[in-house]
Amino acid sequence: MRLNLNGPTMGTRWSVICDVAPDRDPKPLHAALQAAVDLVDAQMSPWKSGSDVMRLNLAPVGDWVDLPAELLYVLDRALEISRLSAGAFDPAVGALVDAWGFGAVRDEPDAQAIRGASDNSRCPAHQSLELDQGAGRARKRARLQIDLCGIAKGYAVDCMVDVLRYYGLHHALAALDGELRALGSQADGQPWAVALESPEPGRRATHGVIELQDLAVATSGDYRRFMEVGAARVAHTMDGRRAAPVHNDVASVTVLARTCMDADAWATALLVAGPNDGLAMAHRLGLEALWLLRREDTVVEVGLGRFGSVAAP
Repeated sequence: MRLNLNGPTMGTRWSVICDVAPDRDPKPLHAALQAAVDLVDAQMSPWKSGSDVMRLNLAPVGDWVDLPAELLYVLDRALEISRLSAGAFDPAVGALVDAWGFGAVRDEPDAQAIRGASDNSRCPAHQSLELDQGAGRARKRARLQIDLCGIAKGYAVDCMVDVLRYYGLHHALAALDGELRALGSQADGQPWAVALESPEPGRRATHGVIELQDLAVATSGDYRRFMEVGAARVAHTMDGRRAAPVHNDVASVTVLARTCMDADAWATALLVAGPNDGLAMAHRLGLEALWLLRREDTVVEVGLGRFGSVAAP
């Protein structure tokens, strides 16, 4: 029997498709999945004033802040990917996100806030946030505002997969926005087929299909969440290195990884890094990724790993 479960979280909806025995009661599974994503949201949301990440953001510089183990785990991986990507993935862009109108503070850019968030003295999170895993705490070495939107949804998908495993399931696909992870194959042995979206603003279309089995995939792009500022289109993803919204030829990047948390963060990092630096970074780190690049009036593919090397930037 195939179950289709879903629920609200993080301003969107989570979903799970799973093949189960005909006598399976879906209610306990649904409740456990909802509880898993709710926990991530309660700890890591920049939109909830009482979340644990907001407590960290509001704490004075230099003060240790007690944090739950799940948040420390995600912060640790976020800082590692920030370091490996030379700041292309930076969880300390929260002030920029708010200043440009994509956060909880305002819904349009504010010039004064942008100037403040673009202070040249700012440094990436891996240089300005200290974790003490043993004591379950963290402290800021400098003023910074953590935003985990580039990794938390992927982690939430991983948490859903953990729930599915706990309930003894072996054939499932968990999803949250553009982040998905397959647990095994479908019950008939076929991999899970996932649509790769075409990067066209205002239109839902399929660019291709990706097959997943015990694998996660995440896509980051500039074509779904953006705003028009004069004649310019401003993407919601921030480049902490430039202290500005990402601006390059990358329409989207799709990354395969064993965990959805890693796929999510690396998709963001490669989007920010751009076609040349991103490709070199992915080569160096052995990432499997597919870029959709804008070239005049067309979209060009560049793939590594299982996506194949189909073109050059």
